Amino acid sequence: MSAPFPEPDDRPPCPGYPPALGESRLLTDEELHASLECTLRDWDRKSDLWLFGYGSLIWNPGMPTVEGTRSKVHGYHRGLYLWSRVNRGTPEQPGLVLALDRGGSCTGIAFRLAAEGAMPHLETLWRREMAMGSYRPAWLPCNLADGRRVDALAFVMRRDVPSYTGKLADEIVQTVFGCACGRYGTTLDYVSRTVTALRESGMPDRALEALLARCREAGSDGG
Repeated sequence: MSAPFPEPDDRPPCPGYPPALGESRLLTDEELHASLECTLRDWDRKSDLWLFGYGSLIWNPGMPTVEGTRSKVHGYHRGLYLWSRVNRGTPEQPGLVLALDRGGSCTGIAFRLAAEGAMPHLETLWRREMAMGSYRPAWLPCNLADGRRVDALAFVMRRDVPSYTGKLADEIVQTVFGCACGRYGTTLDYVSRTVTALRESGMPDRALEALLARCREAGSDGG
């Protein structure tokens, strides 16, 4: 029986993939610390913090939180706009991860992090999300499901970095779904888990669901 999808080395070339991203480097501990301190410069270190999760933070926040509730931000939308050369891919076969880009609105989960003991968790979060400096940390007005309005920390896409994808053709996304895998797993698993988490939280992302349906590996039978 033939394989449902060609092995990576046997696949026909896909125009535009892999992208020419040039050299990359991880931020140093000093650079990560400076970025975190700059982002927290107006925090009094006594008030709880809010984080806005729109991707893997929804199903894997990676830290203890006091509260998690459905929420929405305006002015940004969710999309596969960031090439991932470590977490969900490699330099040779980059994966894709979600980012907030300008325009529209985005639903997600707002997490409240207790002020006491928050710094070690924020440092871990910075190493996870800011390792290559592709995001811009931003405090975004966030509307909670119960009517509250808070400023929540979110990671917004930087359009000035080589890892910004812009709008990708379905052919490229399908190729990535079929081959890209990094230290945290595949791009396909990442997108599938996010789609499931959003639907289970009562706020399905129909555009992301449609993209997953169109670009899932041929012959996977939804597995």
